Amino acid sequence: MRRSKVISAWSMLAVSALVLTACGGGDDAADGNTGSTVDVDTLAEGKAQEGDNFTLADVPEMDPVTIGVDEGYSAYNNNTADTNSSYNTYALTSVITGPTILDGNNKILLNADTMESVELTSEDPFTVEWKMKEGVQWSDGDAWDCREFYLAWLSSSGETEGFNSASTTGYELMDPECTDDHTFKVEFSEPYLDYMGMFADVRLMPAHIIEDAVGIDDIRDVEPGSSEAEEVAEFWSGEWKGFDAETMPGSGPYKIKSFDSNSDTVVLDKNPNWIGAKGGPSEVTIRAIPDTKAMATALQNDEIDVAASTQPDATAANTLKGLGAQGVKYASAPQLTFEHLDLNFERDVFKDEAARKAFFEVINREEITNKLLKPVQEDAEPLNSIVFFQGEEGYEDRYGDKMNKGAETAMQTLEDGGWEKGEDGVYAKDGVRFSVEIAHNDIARRTQTVEIIQSQARAAGMEIKDDTDPNFLKGRVDKGDYDIALFGWSSAPYKAEQKAIYISDGGQNWQGLSDPKIDEAFDTATSATSAEDALESYIAADEAIAENYATVPLFATPSMWAFRGIDRVYMQSYNGALWNVGEWEAAE
Repeated sequence: MRRSKVISAWSMLAVSALVLTACGGGDDAADGNTGSTVDVDTLAEGKAQEGDNFTLADVPEMDPVTIGVDEGYSAYNNNTADTNSSYNTYALTSVITGPTILDGNNKILLNADTMESVELTSEDPFTVEWKMKEGVQWSDGDAWDCREFYLAWLSSSGETEGFNSASTTGYELMDPECTDDHTFKVEFSEPYLDYMGMFADVRLMPAHIIEDAVGIDDIRDVEPGSSEAEEVAEFWSGEWKGFDAETMPGSGPYKIKSFDSNSDTVVLDKNPNWIGAKGGPSEVTIRAIPDTKAMATALQNDEIDVAASTQPDATAANTLKGLGAQGVKYASAPQLTFEHLDLNFERDVFKDEAARKAFFEVINREEITNKLLKPVQEDAEPLNSIVFFQGEEGYEDRYGDKMNKGAETAMQTLEDGGWEKGEDGVYAKDGVRFSVEIAHNDIARRTQTVEIIQSQARAAGMEIKDDTDPNFLKGRVDKGDYDIALFGWSSAPYKAEQKAIYISDGGQNWQGLSDPKIDEAFDTATSATSAEDALESYIAADEAIAENYATVPLFATPSMWAFRGIDRVYMQSYNGALWNVGEWEAAE
């Protein structure tokens, strides 16, 4: 997820982890697309970042702050397939440090508080070195060093059963070595242009905790596939859920102080051993407020200091914009996030290609976008790619000719595929009725999306039911427990991470999609030696996904946030609002 010595052409592109744009946006109050009441550009960079390096600015400590987000924290290890969520990332971004930082412009910066360098030292063989600073510590006093990098590789290399890693992309190519306590050297079996994405995204878990739990002296002595590795996998995959102060220290400027699953609230306080600047809020409370309108009201009523939503809502936006007299600043900006519908190939209805095709044909995404998104972002339009966002090289309309064909066309597709309309007006084939549920978490805009689709599909003899589950993203989606999944993918600036979502045996391929053309395209893309060759293969993957009628891209999703009493807050596209919380100051 980052870049230092060598920055590939992919440094501003991507997709990777669960839940949550690259269309619209704006940077000041005059911008009609977002209605921001503050110059967004002035918020997007760290106060002390310089060139390609980021360090936390040395600022005074300020009073505790409370931030509202759409959903709550659930797991300390956000790297397993069953926990991987943007909302864990939002809470952990200042708790689990890594080699790089993304600023508000999605620029990849070396985390100079903890790292000396990330350097491509050889192109043949393709070799990269990560050099850590000495003296970086976990909040419990143990050293943060090469052991963390080795554990991250071990857990995602795919060589040991029991590690349910959300993604092994890139890690399976590594032949690693800790040349000393602070240097991690990796020789890749083939070129991997997105190497700067390695070990980012709160991936570096505390090796010493597992060493103590499993009873091993040094994680670096554990061989992949060994019985010891399997014991490590059992702990890594199963024990870092929720919060336990003894086993879940912080390596960033903050650590987790407490977690209340009943109130969906997590509290952070300072890491006493943080190597960098010590300022910023003395304590950070993160509250889950799923109703965006309620989040806006909470800010209005001084219950929270920051409202940070990835779920744009017109009513909430208007409320926040109207709080200027109370000192509230409102902003909106593009995210590397897109809303979509995943069809489950394992369910009887969607095993049938005609059913998938007809479902695509009956959906009018323009109606969804016009009703639900344009009040927040005036130039919003349907997204017509899975791999690319609007404006990126490689983006083309690969879905427009597959959708919004009307009820008559969709019914004809079903009938040509052997489906017959029953007396109840619903099509059926071989005893299977076209009756499916759209599962999603409890977000008002998603409920409204389902209502629109229900109306559209009803006219074509398809029965669509609403399956609203507040815990859908916390235990169901990763198990493929749905007919249709409505959620968002949030992206880091690397296309390679998409591989795990769409290849046949990918750790995040929960819909059962399987196509050798997709597998081959992603394999070729991630092993390409030039950005041009990679682009050609990513385009091929995008085309193959569309040909399968597997996923309906709805729209790229803008963020919206507002704050009061703090000098500058920017909701970073992938890591949320707390990416630089350690340098927040009280507003003058």
